[in-house]
Amino acid sequence: MTHAFQTDDARLLPIADKVMARERLSFDDAVTLYQTGDILAVGWLANSVRERLHGDLAYFNVNRHINPTNVCVAACRLCAFGRKKDTDGAYTMALEEAWHTAASGYTEAVTEFHIVGGLHPDLPFEYFLDLVRGLKQRFPQVHIKAFTMVEVSFLAKRAKLSIRETLQKMKDAGVDSLPGGGAEIFADRVRHIICDHKIDGDDWINTARTAHQIGLKSNATMLYGHVEYDEDRVDHLMRLRDLQDETGGFQTFIPLAFHPDNTALSHLPKTTGMLDIRQIAVSRLVLDNFPHIKAYWQMLSEKIAQIALRFGADDLDGTVIEEKIYHDAGATTPQGMRRADLERLIRAAGRVPFERDTLYRPVVRTETSFTVVV
Repeated sequence: MTHAFQTDDARLLPIADKVMARERLSFDDAVTLYQTGDILAVGWLANSVRERLHGDLAYFNVNRHINPTNVCVAACRLCAFGRKKDTDGAYTMALEEAWHTAASGYTEAVTEFHIVGGLHPDLPFEYFLDLVRGLKQRFPQVHIKAFTMVEVSFLAKRAKLSIRETLQKMKDAGVDSLPGGGAEIFADRVRHIICDHKIDGDDWINTARTAHQIGLKSNATMLYGHVEYDEDRVDHLMRLRDLQDETGGFQTFIPLAFHPDNTALSHLPKTTGMLDIRQIAVSRLVLDNFPHIKAYWQMLSEKIAQIALRFGADDLDGTVIEEKIYHDAGATTPQGMRRADLERLIRAAGRVPFERDTLYRPVVRTETSFTVVV
């Protein structure tokens, strides 16, 4: 070995050689990364990859979350956001209300609308198309990242359309890319426990494949820290890596820490900071074909997100503004953060802030507007 890597765990030495030689890690390698006690060695390896790809840059964007409805036919045990129709706390925005929500809040111009919601039993497909058309008409410069693979599949069935037809109609209406939510853990055993009412892992993968085929980029997520095993996490990562080899359509991988409060799994403990940074690091090392790994500060906390920037993460997501889904599950982070606050967070972690748009192009701002450098 000629690199500076050091560890007391001999199992990590051949893995380190692979990482330094830019060779792909195996399933067993990834399991070892989860099980080793030398978390600092794993972090060192992940940081070496992160800095090779991105140097000291840490990406963020100015975005707004819009959750048009929390009414949902599913009853996922992992969820604190969804409500049955006509129950306390259930809401559905009228289109004008959704458009107003997009325009309200912080004065600094957002570059992205992030739109996800429940699986509403009554809202027609046209409602969602009109929502997107109205946003594009009012905010033509803003990138619309909308509808998880789960929502796409649900809307396709309600509209009696194929997945491809559904995605094409969304794209024609103004959807620019898709978020990565709903992936949870692909393993059937786990999905039957935490989200039995959602599409299975194969359907999620196939929906993402179709989106990529028609030119829609997407993100990918993994919900960890509930009833899954290390091997389930590795299987999830491997399946994402395989699809990325095939399509190249994923932009970012986002590990999501499970928040058990106010869910049917509230008896489970919250994730530890050690698990959070390990998950970031393993993701960076295994997903060698994903350009970006995101530390979603809303779920991890600001401090853990800062540490993650030294454990493989190169992105902190964005200003968010009024995040609902994870706060309903007990997240205690702020519901939004100004651009200047995010920049301070990144600088305090020893990284260089880089404002991006959804496609990772640089954003240049003036006092009143922004320009995306193409």
